[in-house]
Amino acid sequence: MMDDELPETVKKCFDILEENVEILTNLEFDLESEQDDELTPNMELHQLYNMTEDVAVSAKIKHAEYNLARRQSNGSF
Repeated sequence: MMDDELPETVKKCFDILEENVEILTNLEFDLESEQDDELTPNMELHQLYNMTEDVAVSAKIKHAEYNLARRQSNGSF
């Protein structure tokens, strides 16, 4: 393999890793969401509001974690 082919090979590897990180992150989020999907009858309005807020914050954190991992993988080389 020529030395000038190495950066392209590394880029392809990072592309594959980035794609797989996204897939794994989505799977992890889906699995965690399934565990949290239990319905409780007769919930109060404030409990539903708090639950909705928790879900929104969790989604923002997962999105931020994914973006951080992507930036770190792109900035490594």
